[in-house]
Amino acid sequence: MILAELVFIPCLSAQTVQFPALEPDPRALEFARRGDYSWRDIGEIALWASSIGTQGASNEAAQAELIRNTVAELLAMPDLPMDAKGRGEFVLTFVHQRFLKGYVENQTRLDEVFRTGRYNCVSSAVLYAVFAAAAGLDVSGVMTKDHAFITVNTGAESIDVETTNPMGFDPGNRREFHDGFGKLTGYAYVPARNYRDRTSISQLELVSLILTNRISELERRNRFAEAVPLAINRAAFLRDRRNPVSSPFFTDPQRDLIDRLLNYGSALMKSGQEATALQWAALASNRYPDDDRWQEFIYAALNNLLVKLVRAQRIADARNTLDANTSILSRDNFNRLEALVLDAELVQRSEAVRTAEEAQAVLLALDTARSRGAINEGRAKELRNFIILKEGERLSSAEGSLAAIRYTDAAIARYGRDSQLESAIRIYRNNRLAELHNAFADLYNNGDYDGAARVIRAALEEFPGNRNLTQDLNLVERALKSR
Repeated sequence: MILAELVFIPCLSAQTVQFPALEPDPRALEFARRGDYSWRDIGEIALWASSIGTQGASNEAAQAELIRNTVAELLAMPDLPMDAKGRGEFVLTFVHQRFLKGYVENQTRLDEVFRTGRYNCVSSAVLYAVFAAAAGLDVSGVMTKDHAFITVNTGAESIDVETTNPMGFDPGNRREFHDGFGKLTGYAYVPARNYRDRTSISQLELVSLILTNRISELERRNRFAEAVPLAINRAAFLRDRRNPVSSPFFTDPQRDLIDRLLNYGSALMKSGQEATALQWAALASNRYPDDDRWQEFIYAALNNLLVKLVRAQRIADARNTLDANTSILSRDNFNRLEALVLDAELVQRSEAVRTAEEAQAVLLALDTARSRGAINEGRAKELRNFIILKEGERLSSAEGSLAAIRYTDAAIARYGRDSQLESAIRIYRNNRLAELHNAFADLYNNGDYDGAARVIRAALEEFPGNRNLTQDLNLVERALKSR
């Protein structure tokens, strides 16, 4: 779905906001094009993923040189085993002695490992993958629900490497690993036989977990704008994978990107910046379309904005905002928001009714809205009764209860029996009886018995058999006979 630019009336203009960049870093695209990745590539990409968006980016070259120099040192060590299994264990010991000093659950960045020695499962796995590949080993990543580690393929077997533990080489066969692992990281190692609980991933996908973890940490701290560029870059450099992993443990980069875009927009909404959130949707959805999810977001943002305007009694602003953005809404979502605004307009018009003509115009508008399904029958009845009762009260005050009775009777004849309207008629009838009795009493008390008799006989034609009126008639007839 390509959205037209959203339009707002001046009083609803979005605040001036510097939105996150929507284009990936050119290096992400260049990394995606490389295809075959050497240990140097993985190291370079890992440093980039660790430092992009931070002040540490200027140290990438120095840290890349540190990797190259340390690899040269490793390969020159005289006790480096020749066999793959021995070499894999040697590399694990080496990286722990040289770099890995303290486990910190959220420390996923490789550059931070070099600066402080702090690491978690992802940063230690990436570090091991770089040095193991440099040592000629065939390595790949492994993911579980909340953990990552490495597998070394020796040709004869695949050996797991739990990189958070210096004794984590082939952890399924080491007692000392099982004794210390849980206390070290708080995670549980998932052995190879539990294949449903683990997923093999490429080295590139392993590196992407640096960005995944950084994104999660930023969003946990409500820094949604900073998470957006990381998600864009993750999607960019993973886009050309030859055999992309499909696993519940590995988030799809494209879907994950939309999640991050929507999360940032939702954060704008939660801070009361609905108009800004809608401008963000217009920008981001054009660059990264997803019809259903963006439509859901746009509906929510417009709904929040319209509700806010309606509650502030800015009904005209609400109508202008909806009309200006009709083209970006699905038909169903427009109808739902139209019902919201139309309801507010009808309430406003109902409350403003002062004349019979105005009452009739609003009733016709209600009938039209109900017939096309813009409001349901229950709401139409509620508003209709409000108008009819209001007009009945006006007529009662201006012209007397008889006018109110006739008007309300005609409304019941048109719209059907209704207990609320029928109750109003009973009140009007009682008021009418009081009016007729008072008119009779004024004439009677002034000695105009003929006039009083005419009034009360006419009243009995209107209310035949009424006890109080009959008593009034008897009273005036006795007075006439006694003259």
